[in-house]
Amino acid sequence: MKISVLTMFPELFPDFLREPVIARARGLGKAEISIVDIKAFAGGSFRRIDDDTYGGGAGMVMRALPILRALESVKEMGANCHTIYLTPSGVPYTQKKARELSSLPGLVLLCGHYEGIDARVLSHVDEEISIGDYVLTGGELPAKVVLDSVIRLLPGVLREESTREESFENGLLEYPQYTKPADLNGDRIPEVLLSGDHEKIRLWRLRASLKLTLRHRPDLLENRVFTEEERKLLREIQEEMPGGD
Repeated sequence: MKISVLTMFPELFPDFLREPVIARARGLGKAEISIVDIKAFAGGSFRRIDDDTYGGGAGMVMRALPILRALESVKEMGANCHTIYLTPSGVPYTQKKARELSSLPGLVLLCGHYEGIDARVLSHVDEEISIGDYVLTGGELPAKVVLDSVIRLLPGVLREESTREESFENGLLEYPQYTKPADLNGDRIPEVLLSGDHEKIRLWRLRASLKLTLRHRPDLLENRVFTEEERKLLREIQEEMPGGD
């Protein structure tokens, strides 16, 4: 996968690109990442890429021309890339979207700053994505979130089983995980995990996932199509909860 990040602050990315999973993907040739400095396309000695907004108001807006020139430079390299603008007004980012993006041949991630970008740029992007209902100084952190979540899903970067049962992959939060020692100062792991009975372990994990999801993210269950097994376990969980019937 070829990925280009368009940013005002390319100096924010070198350390990130050396993180183990990202570095592994690059080393294996699974991800080719280029950081494009939008300021290089501003022209003039001051390389100014922001200006006051028409109609007045506080803050500065990123100018359209430098962004479009940077975007065009990526396309001239022959990259078949899906362009994403990272913005608080975008569609909420999900694990499902990360899976979709990981199947594409290439991505362009556009990082905004200040009060945002000239709205005329938006007709040149394929979609707008938000990583949450809050405002950051710029799009660089969201770009890193998208990069990390997508790259780790590329075939061969991590073991497939490592990503198959994670939170949100099956619409539920992941079950609790434990490692040695089995007894930590009297705090023992669930005995079923020591039983060697794979079916009992599977059921325990499914039940634990349902319980965690009901407790922390009940919204994930609202439109879920439950199996009969899940319905039975969920009823048991609800009966055990305070106020359960």
